[in-house]
Amino acid sequence: MAFDEDNVFGVIPPSWASPLSNEGRPIPRYKHGSRVPGWDDAVDPEKDPAGIPDPATTFVPAELRAEIEAHMARYPDRRSAALPALAAAQRLHGWCSPLALDQVACVMRLTPAYLNSVASFYDMLDTRPVGRHRVYVCTNISCSLCGADALYEKFHAETDGDESFELRHFECLGACDIAPMASVDGVYIGPIDLDEVPELLEQVRDGRPPLPAKQLIRRASTDPGANSREFPAREDAQLAVAQGKGLPVRTGGEDTFGPPMTDDIGGEPPAPVDEAPISPFDEGFSQSSGQ
Repeated sequence: MAFDEDNVFGVIPPSWASPLSNEGRPIPRYKHGSRVPGWDDAVDPEKDPAGIPDPATTFVPAELRAEIEAHMARYPDRRSAALPALAAAQRLHGWCSPLALDQVACVMRLTPAYLNSVASFYDMLDTRPVGRHRVYVCTNISCSLCGADALYEKFHAETDGDESFELRHFECLGACDIAPMASVDGVYIGPIDLDEVPELLEQVRDGRPPLPAKQLIRRASTDPGANSREFPAREDAQLAVAQGKGLPVRTGGEDTFGPPMTDDIGGEPPAPVDEAPISPFDEGFSQSSGQ
């Protein structure tokens, strides 16, 4: 989704740092000067602050409640589960809407204002309606040197006017080995050729996995010589992503990614860095040498 041209600067003030993009064009900003919408939304001082939603009157879908409670069970402080809980609500509602915030707040026993402060800080949590399909094109140095700017422009040309897509630059997605790459509904894909963009978008629109052969999630390693055997693809995850549901949460069960590791590793003794530190109370410890 493009910037609202009626709500952005036409000319960037010279005081802004890095006012031009790599192509020498002005970077669009909202009238308040930020590239992030709504960060300075005014509050209504006459409105009573929202408390913790009442479970008796707040409907929460059973699947969302179960996922949030599973995340909360992993932490001693339930607030630590705020990010995965908000991400779960966003997958369900499409964005962190007031209803989504109320539902998460009800389960976590927190105020919607607390959760909104978290959601508005992280740019992968949306506090405004966005396209159902999220396409993040990495334009950091490694991808940029491999043609990421042209890749973004190709995506922009192919999705212009299509409100079902949320397209944005991303500073770094941490996948330099498959540059230029993009994250499509949370799935890393790369390297992406310009002529593959129309096919990728058509697959997303049809609910099919985009460019399966180039998905990082389907690879055991980016080094084709590093594998000793074939690993099964997670078809459940691919189907969920294709349907816009995001990656499913693992709830246990048999591990399909190889046998469990054991303590019997064999071979040479561990290096000193792998050994437990020596205590001054151990026999043979020398004050001068530390051994």
